[in-house]
Amino acid sequence: MSSRCFVLLTACASLWLSGCMYSQVRLPMSSEFRNTKTVNKSGHATARSFCWMVAFGDAGLQKAAANGGLTTMEYADFETLYICAGLYMSRTTIVYGN
Repeated sequence: MSSRCFVLLTACASLWLSGCMYSQVRLPMSSEFRNTKTVNKSGHATARSFCWMVAFGDAGLQKAAANGGLTTMEYADFETLYICAGLYMSRTTIVYGN
């Protein structure tokens, strides 16, 4: 009986803690891909946070477009990075266009 409880508790803890030590995910900002055009430029902009106390940066679409020298934006992604349950966090906006 105790080994079953241990296995159950371990499984629940691993599901609850998954991604707490390191997580890096990139997702699209749009769900409409039917008319997506092929582009040849991209730009990135990042905002960071340390120790849950200090945050800085500009992860906006306009900043990312300016960093990539884009005049038109066709689509965008965002990427989040969490380390040690948020001790370090970053959010990057990636825009694609011409």
